[in-house]
Amino acid sequence: MATREAFLAKVRAAQPPARPRPDVPLFDTPGGDLRARFTTALQAMGGTCVEAATAGEVSALIRERFGDAVSIASASPEVPGTRALTADTQPASLQDVDVGVVRARFGVAETGSVWFSEREYVVNALGYIVQHLIVLLDPAQMVDGLQDVYRRDDFRDARYAALVTGPSATADIEGVLIRGAQGVRSLTVVWVAA
Repeated sequence: MATREAFLAKVRAAQPPARPRPDVPLFDTPGGDLRARFTTALQAMGGTCVEAATAGEVSALIRERFGDAVSIASASPEVPGTRALTADTQPASLQDVDVGVVRARFGVAETGSVWFSEREYVVNALGYIVQHLIVLLDPAQMVDGLQDVYRRDDFRDARYAALVTGPSATADIEGVLIRGAQGVRSLTVVWVAA
C-alpha cells in the first residue's frame, strides 16, 4: 500500500463514530423584502447587484464592464465562456482567467451570501482564482437566514459547499482595506431567473 493510501486508511480508522447533528434553532428574523436585504448586505461587503432580463444579456454586461478581450470561464451553460470548463480542467489553468461565471443555488438575505457546491463551480478553484466573479442568482431562490441554509437538502447532500459574500478583502496591514488580496477582486450578483 502506498504511503498516501496507508495514511488515509489510518485517518479513516481513527474517525469517531457518527452521531446525529444538533438541531439548529430558528431565530426571529427581520422579515421584509429578502432581495432588498440581500442587496444591502452584499453591498456592505463590497459586492454589487445588477439586473438582467435574460441570461443572454450577461455576456454583453461582462464585455461592457471588462472589455471585449476579456477571458471568461463559465460554469453555467447559460453564459458562454471563452475558456472551456469541465470537471477535468486543471485548477491552475484558470490562473489567467479574468472573469468566472457561476449560477448560485440560492442566496441568503441575512448576509448577502451566495451558496455554491462542487456542482455549481465545476472546478472549485473557479470561485477563488479568477479576477472577477459574476454570479447568476434567481430572485426566487432566496432564504431568509443562515439557519435556513442548514435545513436544505442540497446543503446536506453536497460534498463541498461555500457561502460567498462579496469579493476577497483584508484590512490586516495598517487597517487599510484591500480587495482581491487572496481571491476575486470583484463579485457581481446578476439577478436573472433560472
